[in-house]
Amino acid sequence: MKILIADDDPQLVRALRITLAAHGYDVIAAPDGAAAVAMAAQSHPDMVLLDLGMPRLNGVEVIEALRGWSSAPIIVVSGRTGSADKVEALDAGADDYVTKPFQIDELLARLRALSRRAGSGTGEPAVTFGDVTVDLAAKSVSRAGARVHVTPTEWRMLEFLARNPGALVTRQTLLKEIWASDQVSDSGYLRLYMSQLRKKLEADPAHPRHLLTESGMGYRLVLAP
Repeated sequence: MKILIADDDPQLVRALRITLAAHGYDVIAAPDGAAAVAMAAQSHPDMVLLDLGMPRLNGVEVIEALRGWSSAPIIVVSGRTGSADKVEALDAGADDYVTKPFQIDELLARLRALSRRAGSGTGEPAVTFGDVTVDLAAKSVSRAGARVHVTPTEWRMLEFLARNPGALVTRQTLLKEIWASDQVSDSGYLRLYMSQLRKKLEADPAHPRHLLTESGMGYRLVLAP
């Protein structure tokens, strides 16, 4: 798998290049945003690791440029910890967000989760709530008949809830299901992804009827109309 690292910190790029190469990844690197877009167009990476604070196009601008033609998973790796930065990156089309400094095991777990491309099953039911249909076989989401774009991470969260309708799914269960690792901690990521799903799928995201939070415990998908 080919990974494009876009970051203007040469020490971090060097460390990531060594670590990822040791785990079998083919790594290419770009020192700024404009170079990242050009290199992605030329090399068509399977995944992108992207800093937000880069010269010559910032990270969000790079995401928007790539999303014009590429569906490759994008993981933002940034020192910015504010919710606004995370939401902006996810809204632009990023699939995941890792805050610096990070544990390499956590980053590798997120890479593995996003790189899984399991084949679609057959005969799996579609799950419907409100005007939303979650097609588990086609791995697609539609609302009022129109296709809704969800990121790979948003899909895995929604899929797990859809496979367990009405049941309380704990935060730890979701973390383990989405990233396949006990070492990934909930640093507000689940709340952010749930917020994104509500914006896309709830009629009134501020007062959800289907994608519910059980305070202090986890989340629940309610299918009632």
